[in-house]
Amino acid sequence: MSSSSSKPPVSFSVNTTIERDRALLNTARAKGRLPFLGVLIRLSGPGWLQSAITLGGGTLSNSLYLAVLTGFTFLWLQPVAMAVGIIMLSAISYVTLSTGERPLRMINRHINPVLGWSWLFASMVANLVWSMPQFGLALASLTKLLFPQVLGQAGLFGSHGRLAAALCILVLNILFLSLYSSGGKGMKIFETIMKCMVGLTVFCFFGVVFVITRDGLADWREYMGGFIPRVNMMFEPGPKLAPYLSEVPEQFRAFWTGKILSDQRDFIIAAFATAVGINMTIMFPYSMLRKGWDRDFRGLAIFDLSTGLFIPFMLATSCVVIAASTQLHAKVPAGLISPVDASGKKITVDASLQKSYDGLLTERIQWERAQAGGASPENEALADRISTLDISEKTLAAMLARRDAPQLAASLEPLTGSLIARYIFGLGILGMGISAATMLMVINSLCFCELLNRPARGWPQFVGGAMTSISLFVMLSWDGALMAVATPTSVFCMTLLPLAYLTFFLLMNQKKVLKDAMPRGGKRILWNSLMSLSLFCAFFGSLWGIYGKIGGRWTAVVMTVFTLLVAAGHIYRKTISPAAEE
Repeated sequence: MSSSSSKPPVSFSVNTTIERDRALLNTARAKGRLPFLGVLIRLSGPGWLQSAITLGGGTLSNSLYLAVLTGFTFLWLQPVAMAVGIIMLSAISYVTLSTGERPLRMINRHINPVLGWSWLFASMVANLVWSMPQFGLALASLTKLLFPQVLGQAGLFGSHGRLAAALCILVLNILFLSLYSSGGKGMKIFETIMKCMVGLTVFCFFGVVFVITRDGLADWREYMGGFIPRVNMMFEPGPKLAPYLSEVPEQFRAFWTGKILSDQRDFIIAAFATAVGINMTIMFPYSMLRKGWDRDFRGLAIFDLSTGLFIPFMLATSCVVIAASTQLHAKVPAGLISPVDASGKKITVDASLQKSYDGLLTERIQWERAQAGGASPENEALADRISTLDISEKTLAAMLARRDAPQLAASLEPLTGSLIARYIFGLGILGMGISAATMLMVINSLCFCELLNRPARGWPQFVGGAMTSISLFVMLSWDGALMAVATPTSVFCMTLLPLAYLTFFLLMNQKKVLKDAMPRGGKRILWNSLMSLSLFCAFFGSLWGIYGKIGGRWTAVVMTVFTLLVAAGHIYRKTISPAAEE
């Protein structure tokens, strides 16, 4: 590589009005709190972009599924996960704005190139796999809620309806990516669009909860109690499921208990992963550098995170949990156990819901056979064996069957009418899916430019952003619940999150990096205490997720291999000159 003396550092800034923004900020600060607040709101942007990322298919599906499993019990979880993430994002902003350096190059030069490149590549992988639930969510909204007569399976376009919807989504995403890539006014227009889409999402979900509350269906005492952390419930089935578990024959109760706890673990980990994901730790510093922010904007960055990220996230996720808990928790969907209603009329069941229900019962039969050493009666058909299962097990399977956003909308329709349930709620989840998918394109474009060590503009940025559109066409062939892919994706990304947290924890304690901006005394103790909490939560979630999937032995192998790679990276960094990394 060229040395820094022969090649100037690559600049990510595309903001031509940065000095005007700086003067505006400093002038308003001298005028008092109210004018200063107005300027903070006016100049905010990167925090709202973070909100557009996190309020996507992963957040919606995890909020929905966790509510189906536990009701209001874990309302506290996602705000806590977001607060933990904001601590680290604040540290990331402090390091980035204090030094003005691009984080990847700074990490490689001062910390460890293995951590640096792992952070970048993990973020790019996360962008690709996390795009799938976003595209799936947008497809579900268009084909099942907003325009089923046109884009649905039985609609005007027939079997090509989903392809037509996918092309519409792709055109919108490419348009938004082009706006952001253009910089200047285009970037400002893009930020305004993302703010509006986040606002639309929150407004639509709030409207659904308003109608539920108006009709007296929301138990607000139980809802407020959900914000009180009960850590023990992470290892126990939800209280409303306990009576149904007790009715299951004792010899099969262990399967259903284990299934509930396994799903709870995955959704809890996924909730932490989707609150602040590893790719968000890339987006925030680079979006600030792109705007030309520096030390003068450190306070604005924290304000931006608080108002543009935490508040919309908490409102949206709480509304989803209230709606889903009210309508879906400990409820049996019609048509799963009995195919006809009380009048004898056949009930149409969503294919993905039926598939999830059948899958649970099949898993239960396979568990029984495994417990018996693999033996089973000869010529016994699986369907016949399922039909003989106790009604208590079928009831529990129906309650645990994975729901999709359209199924939540359908459950709300008798209460709220089609305008609220299908169109207002549908617009909300469409805004979620498209804004998050667009932001993942933007993040990948920045990652790709950094990988090539090129400025974030032109064809490298466009190609990097367009890479995530591969996930859209993957989702076209997905025949399960359109959001079911979100949870395994989120668990995978959670295992990578500690990389970013550990890296910036180390940077915040590097005097040669921060120099005179290094926190001292009580401030340093406070920073390290808060970051240690975030680091602990990230490592706990990561190890819990890995252990639950591959067991203790392979978890130890993974940790050992990665530790050896980090040690090798440290030795390598010591043997090269700082200039070589630029």
